[in-house]
This record gives sequence, C-alpha cells and structure tokens, in this order.
Amino acid sequence: QVQLVESGGGLVLPGGSLRLSCVASGRTPDRYVMGWFRQAPGKEREFVVAMSSSGITYYQDSLKGRFTISRDNAKKMVLLQMDSLKPEDTAVYYCAATVLGAPLTHSPGAYAYWGQGTQVTVSS
Repeated sequence: QVQLVESGGGLVLPGGSLRLSCVASGRTPDRYVMGWFRQAPGKEREFVVAMSSSGITYYQDSLKGRFTISRDNAKKMVLLQMDSLKPEDTAVYYCAATVLGAPLTHSPGAYAYWGQGTQVTVSS
C-alpha cells in the first residue's frame, strides 16, 4: 500500500504561481509512476502530468510550459510547480501512483493509489 498526501493548494491571482507537494508513505514509491490529475466542479477528472521512476515525463499538451513535475525519491515526494496560472486551472488537484511496473500513462484507471486532493483556486 502507498498513502499519498497533497499540500500546497490555495487561492492565487491570475498569472501567479503555486507549488503542490505530494508526500508518500507506506511502500516506497520510487519505482512507481507518479502523476497529477485535477477535477473542476462539474467536470471529469483530468490528467495533468506523470513521471516515471526513471524521470521520463508525460504532460497534457495544453499545460506543457506552465506546469513542471519533479520528484525526490529519497524524500518520497513529488512536486508540481504551476506558473502563469489561469482561472481555468481552478480545480482540486490529486496526486496518484500506479501499481508497480505499470507504464507511463494518462489514464486514471491505471493509478491505484490517490491522495485526498488539494484545492487550487485562481481568481482575482
């Protein structure tokens, strides 16, 4: 089992930045694909970005250049740096981990472990 806890959400002005953190506990996640998803009110959960254990990244095309994922396996932590935020980025952001050996993917169904989510609100 892997437990994931996100933090770092909040209210930010358009054009601002936030950095989300996800800390893992339980089984070491360093060999798992780690991903970030988001869900806005009334919408389906949406893929944001994922990173393999070897550091390969896979971004949602529309977010590439504004969002950056990184991971520190020693600290069991995954970070999501979000810059130039827009009101349409408002959502609950979730950290997720696949099962061991799963490929890099954007499909929520491939992720077995989820955090509780952290709210990000971009508004003036």
